[in-house]
Amino acid sequence: METERLTFDGWIAAVGTESGTRVVVGHWLRSPFGSFSDVMVEHADGWRTLLAPTEETAAYVSAVYHFDDVRRVAVKVVVRDGVWDVTAGPLDLRFSVGRRNALGLALRVVPRPLVRSPLWAAVADVPARLMAGVRTTGSSRPGYRQWYAAGDLRPIVTARVRLGGTDLGPLAPVSPPVRFGFGSAPATPALVRVVSTVEHQGPRRPLRN
Repeated sequence: METERLTFDGWIAAVGTESGTRVVVGHWLRSPFGSFSDVMVEHADGWRTLLAPTEETAAYVSAVYHFDDVRRVAVKVVVRDGVWDVTAGPLDLRFSVGRRNALGLALRVVPRPLVRSPLWAAVADVPARLMAGVRTTGSSRPGYRQWYAAGDLRPIVTARVRLGGTDLGPLAPVSPPVRFGFGSAPATPALVRVVSTVEHQGPRRPLRN
């Protein structure tokens, strides 16, 4: 039995829609798989879909989190002047971010080496539950443990989501909470700078160099 600890450094965006569909985007600047983006979608009826760009990332993410459907599709993220455009197979998402609130400003002053440490995620778990209703450390599946260490937060103020050509309606809270893993996204749509650490006990997985 081996213990493997992998780190994913990037952004997580979460939006809700009037239709009840919620979307979570992971935009990873640095990871064991190189830079990539993936999208998690939970419909109003609870059906959970992963949209991932490669077989390798699809297999890894679906081993850590819970989905009813996993699809390999091209995923593209373009960021310009506070506006994010995300395309992933049948999904087309555009959202814009607003100015940082007090929590976002406080997270910005946390030293970067500390943000990269699972210890920071563990320390922040209780405040995160009280302030945002989310957890920063826990386990989604047997053999896996995860830490989410935040270093920035900006509110998402507008969003347009189309799925399969259908407009899902205006921006809404991320409610009910998404059920991909042990924690959820904040109910208020937000973009979070995060270092995600995933520890796995079991056979070591081959990774791309």
